[in-house]
Amino acid sequence: MDLLGAVGGDDDGDDKEKEEEAERERQEAIREAEERRKEKHRKMEEEREKMRQEIRDKYNIKKKEEIQEIQQEEPNPLMRKKKTPEELEREANAEEEDEFTSKTELKNTIETQVSELKSTIESKCVLQ
Repeated sequence: MDLLGAVGGDDDGDDKEKEEEAERERQEAIREAEERRKEKHRKMEEEREKMRQEIRDKYNIKKKEEIQEIQQEEPNPLMRKKKTPEELEREANAEEEDEFTSKTELKNTIETQVSELKSTIESKCVLQ
């Protein structure tokens, strides 16, 4: 009877390694099965497209082009067109310019108020 193994020997490390290895193998098997499934569906779609094309050729039918409808009323914000880096840069520059002009306007108004207060105080205080 081995009491060390029952109490808590070094078996825990081996078990963890075996579990990790089994998990890696399981993940690999899942990935391979998914790849085989995707390949199978790709081949099936190719065959279908060949059949469609043969029918189109036989009956002189032109392939329909997908028409993308642009909704003018309520565009979905999640489906909007991604902005290019140039557009993002232009927007950032516009924001900086707006911020700059607002800061200069604020500075000018403060300066005028200070000068008005100064002139008011000077007019009320007369040195003798």
